[in-house]
Amino acid sequence: MEDRQTDAPPLYDSVVNQNTSPPSYPSLQVLSATQIQSYYIPQPIPQMPAPCVVETISTQRRHVRTYRSKRCCFGGLGGSAFLVVLLIIAAWLGVRYGSSLWTLSGKDKETDICPPSSVNCDGKRDCSLGSDESRCVRFGTANELQVMTSKAGSFLPVCAQGWSKNIADQTCQQLGFRQSYAVDVLKSNSSVFQSMNNQFSNTIQGSVNISLSCPLQQTVSLRCCDCGRPPVSTRIIGGDMAAEGQWPWQASLHFRGHHTCGGTLVAPDFIITAAHCFSQEKSDYLLPSNWKVYIGMVSQLKLPSLYNVKKITIHENYDPDTKNNDIALLILNRPVSNVQPACLPVFGQTFSPGSKCWTTGFGVTREGDDSGSIILMQVAVGLIDLVVCNKPAVYNGLITENMQCAGDLIGGKDSCQGDSGGPLVCKADDRWYLTGVTSWGDGCGKINRPGIYSNVGRLLTWIHGKMQQERQ
Repeated sequence: MEDRQTDAPPLYDSVVNQNTSPPSYPSLQVLSATQIQSYYIPQPIPQMPAPCVVETISTQRRHVRTYRSKRCCFGGLGGSAFLVVLLIIAAWLGVRYGSSLWTLSGKDKETDICPPSSVNCDGKRDCSLGSDESRCVRFGTANELQVMTSKAGSFLPVCAQGWSKNIADQTCQQLGFRQSYAVDVLKSNSSVFQSMNNQFSNTIQGSVNISLSCPLQQTVSLRCCDCGRPPVSTRIIGGDMAAEGQWPWQASLHFRGHHTCGGTLVAPDFIITAAHCFSQEKSDYLLPSNWKVYIGMVSQLKLPSLYNVKKITIHENYDPDTKNNDIALLILNRPVSNVQPACLPVFGQTFSPGSKCWTTGFGVTREGDDSGSIILMQVAVGLIDLVVCNKPAVYNGLITENMQCAGDLIGGKDSCQGDSGGPLVCKADDRWYLTGVTSWGDGCGKINRPGIYSNVGRLLTWIHGKMQQERQ
């Protein structure tokens, strides 16, 4: 994040090495899909004091890979011997870690096997990983609980009659949370409902029946955790250093002892981050034991208690070339306590273009710097319409519906190297919602090159589904 721009910034996917010159920067006229690269490199970033306002984000792709390939290529007999060693190591890793490596990479060898007789949303787990029952519950406006069953075939509100705290807790636990936080009732305009049956099974979809009536049209509004309300004021004038407690859900992901990417706490056991933080070209990035997570701090010099990573789940359809579906879910080894997560948006919740949102991170504060900030930095960015972002003068059609543009077309406000995987949050009803995950961009804060974030609203089904599968 920064206010300044340089004429020849390095590529953000390149390895940070003060003794190595960065690769040349490509033309900024029109980008192609082969030029996209992540803002944030999946390599540890040295820390340095923050010199000023952070306002930036960036990326260019295939060029970085060329740079990497040149550094990783070995010729002659020495190269052959090195490749043999690599093959031996790879074989050992396959024996030692087996399918866990593939599960971590998102290219599941842990295949979800569904028998021909499997039925979605009937409350009975048929598939080996439970995918048939993992996408049957969602939240609508005002956190209205909506459930789809095999008989209904569509999401319907749940009638409040017969609802209890015990049922609320079990439903939230099913969704990956520890317990329920708040239950309320809403006046619904629906003519069809899901009503509680006589026995509550282990899933809410197996515990309801279709009904054409509901007393007083009152349906369930459910919150599974208190979220999006930091303990201190978040009224900020411009991009600058964050105050303690301002963005409590901010996570710092350390790879082998160094901050490498950001993340967002969305539930006591779960962190949302970017898929590109876990290089699938290097197996050590896919091992949970190599990662440590710190949550809620504002300085790399004052780290709180660490959390170990139990599992890394990467979106199965993540495309490293286009950065589509650039999202990953970390499961922690123990629940986070006394730290408020960011809210996940509800189904259909959107923020209009021009909305002022905030992005935070420990990335570099000036484009081209070799070191990240030791202080958590923050900057306000405006959401930009997808049509505008796909114009020829901007990103020329590279932005998919699973992406969100944010920043300023005149430049100056953006994320940058080291911010990858961190949050883009927007405020509604006095709560902050995770709207985007820092993903990629062309440079930091350049004209017509806003930051690109994974669109959390579009990826909600995947997020909720994975959280449910991991808590089953």
